[in-house]
Amino acid sequence: MSLFAAKVSSNVRAPAAAGRFYPREPDELRRLLSALFANVPVPTGPGPKALIAPHAGYIYSGLIAASAYAHFISAREVIRHIVLIGPSHFVHFDGLAASSAEGFATPLGVLPVDAEALCRLSGLPQVSILDEAHAREHALEVQLPFLQTVLDQFTVLPLVVGEASAEDVSQVIESLWGGPETRFVISSDLSHYSDYETARQLDRATADAIEALKPEILAEDAACGVVPIRGLLRVASGHGLRARAVDLRNSGDTSGPREQVVGYGAFVFEE
Repeated sequence: MSLFAAKVSSNVRAPAAAGRFYPREPDELRRLLSALFANVPVPTGPGPKALIAPHAGYIYSGLIAASAYAHFISAREVIRHIVLIGPSHFVHFDGLAASSAEGFATPLGVLPVDAEALCRLSGLPQVSILDEAHAREHALEVQLPFLQTVLDQFTVLPLVVGEASAEDVSQVIESLWGGPETRFVISSDLSHYSDYETARQLDRATADAIEALKPEILAEDAACGVVPIRGLLRVASGHGLRARAVDLRNSGDTSGPREQVVGYGAFVFEE
């Protein structure tokens, strides 16, 4: 076992956003997720290789997130590994941060961390283990109950992105690309705190850049997860994926006022 792998200790990362971003009680959480998925179409087919989903409270962005995750349902028997990448909201650090936890808990149970995938990143200098980056981070945690709802048995590799480049992220994604058993989730909201109509225009421009697989025209303030998105776009282009927006709304459409809104988009990347 490498020194990198040896740092992965036997522990579980407890949920930090339960009771705030989504329900703490398991039955209530299941009912909410069931209601969200009942209101989105469930496509057939092999499912996307990657998706982008928002990470706000479920009352704001849950329906948009569900519209992305519904695309995984038809492949639930195939998907065994999820690489989950999102931005850091609380801790400043360089590179990408993995966790020393062997599992990530939600009210729906504990998801095992993919230690083998983590070891495959040991040669990348931009990846380190930094539990502090995960302790309070909601961007990754809020995605887990959706995954637990649509998939069967799978592992997850949560990675928080700090001060890093799109190339840093794309190297990680490329290293873990794998086959149909491995899929990627980028956690990101879109524009922040513009008025409703301005946000619609900004987010449409962002969606156009994503669908065109052109990270270079994605504005710096287009999304809180702009670096992870750019990293995915670089790899998606090289692998010939097609990107498609399946939902594009903001908090003014879901559960909030329209003077200052946050944008949400659901995107799938298909082979």
